[in-house]
Order: sequence, then structure tokens, then C-alpha cells
Amino acid sequence: MYLKNTLLTVNKNGLYCAAGDFYIDPWRGVDRAVVTHGHSDHARPGSRLYLSCKKSELILKERLGNRISLQTADYNSPVVINGVTVSFHPAGHIPGSAQVRVEHRGEIWVVSGDYKLEDDGLSDPFEPVKCHAFITESTFGAPVYHWEPQEKVYEAVNGWWSRNCMQGKTSVIYAYSLGKSQRLINGLDHAIGRIYCHPAVASMNERVRQSGFTLKECTPLSLKEEQDYRGAMVIIPQSSGISEYMRRFTAPEDAYISGWMQIKKMRKSSGRPAAFTLSDHADWPGLLKAIKATGAHRIYATHGYTELLTRWLLDSGYDASVLPSPYTGRE
Repeated sequence: MYLKNTLLTVNKNGLYCAAGDFYIDPWRGVDRAVVTHGHSDHARPGSRLYLSCKKSELILKERLGNRISLQTADYNSPVVINGVTVSFHPAGHIPGSAQVRVEHRGEIWVVSGDYKLEDDGLSDPFEPVKCHAFITESTFGAPVYHWEPQEKVYEAVNGWWSRNCMQGKTSVIYAYSLGKSQRLINGLDHAIGRIYCHPAVASMNERVRQSGFTLKECTPLSLKEEQDYRGAMVIIPQSSGISEYMRRFTAPEDAYISGWMQIKKMRKSSGRPAAFTLSDHADWPGLLKAIKATGAHRIYATHGYTELLTRWLLDSGYDASVLPSPYTGRE
């Protein structure tokens, strides 16, 4: 159900604040866009003006181009847009990710963007923000999703890599170029062997470091140089043109790492011999904990298992509804 006559509404361009005349994570180019983070389903090209968290500045320019008109603000530093107060607050999703707090005439809304509660040691940890209305993502908004502690996941990945290394194989793991790859680089045991990454990951690594985040070293892959990849770990986005690289690897063993891998059917459909469950989104308990911490009674679920989460919230006494979005939630 669409929001109407409220501080934030939805129109053909996305989530809109009429009082301030700006959009939050618009679906297409608009006059003024407030952006929660650098993933492509939230940071869309074509807007005249952008506003983001300072720590996301270089990442957004890598995504959208250096010539965008971008204003930034530190976490917890209010910006006034046409009488509406906007501020960014850590979301814990990826480096530079933020929730957006919107206040006007005593009414406070918070747009979560994407978030997770587990501190990954890289991104600024999630901070709950008190509000009257909370728009929450629900990528993994189903009771089946309960994450293991990340240390156990890293232990499993390192064990898989170590076994491959002893057999002289190249370990190839598919991970999103922004967020998951950097988290994995820091979680891997660098004593096992060399770690390489696709140029798309390497480019994001540089922007993440320049933004002030601590990231371990990782060697960019090169098609120009011959390398011996036996025993190495290679991090590569699945959507990349990877065939040229794969031909250079010795007896490659590949794996997929994602929150979706918690479901057996998804593991089988990935077509990979190995799969690991690690997500940059909140699991079911994390979503419920975050929602409760806001103190909000009005909750709007978007991006993911919206109907299921909304039904649970309604049964629990919240005023909850689904906020339509062209995106279903991604890893």
C-alpha cells in the first residue's frame, strides 16, 4: 500500500519527501537524491544533486562518476533541506552505509536502507535511531534465516581454502564487489597463501581504503602477466566476464558466498561444489531486534520478504504495511 499524506510518500520515482522536495534512494534520476549507500539498487545514476554520508563519497563517485554533484555530511550531523532536517546514522551494511533520519515539525521517520546488526569489523556498526515511523529493508525477512557468527563462516572458508591449497588447486570464491569482498578479504587467513581479486574488486578496495576503512592487502588479477595461481584464493564477482581469468587458474575449485546459501535449494541451484552463508543484511532475529529498538509503532517493510514480515508485525501489534519497490532485495 502506497504512503499518502505522510512525511514520506511514494510516487513513480520512489520514496519522496514533499516538504523537503527530495527523494531517498530514488529508482531513477531526480532533482535531489539522498542516498543510503553505494549499491546499485540504492545509488541510481541521473540525479542533478546527491546527498550522502561522507564515508560513502568516494564509493558513490566510483559507482556514478566523479562529475556528479555530491554534498556529504558526517554521521549524526544534521543537514536542513527546505526546512526538513536530514541526518545519516550507521547502518552496518557495507563501508559508508547509512540510515537516513528525516525530521519535520516534530515528526521523525527513519529509512534504514540496507543494514545488519553484526559488527563486521569493517563498516561502522549499526546504531538504532528512535523514530515515529521506520522503513525497514526485509531482504531476509523470514524466520528460516538465522546467521551463524561470522567467525564460524570464516573458519569454514579458510578450511576449504587450506584443503584446496594442499592439493595445489586454485580456490575461487564469488562475492559482490562492494561489501562482501572487502569483508571476506579481512576475514581470510592470509597465512594460508596468496589472495587475488578481480579488478572490479580491487578498484572498490582502493576507494574503501581512501575512505578511511582498514582493509588487508589483496593483489589485483591481471591478464597481462602470467601468474602461478596454485594454492591461491581468488575473489571475483559472479557477474564479471570471468572466463578469461578462469582459464589461467590451476584446477580451480569455486564456491559461492551469500545469505541465500542458507537454503539447501539455493545451494543446489548455485551449481557450485561449495557454498558458504554470509550476509551483509540482517537475519530474521536482527530485523525484529532493530525494529523494536527504534521505538516506532508504524513500520513499513520493503526490499524482500515484505508480506511475511508485515504479517508478523501486524500480529505483534504494530501498525505495519508493505512499501512497494521494484527491488526484491539483493546480496
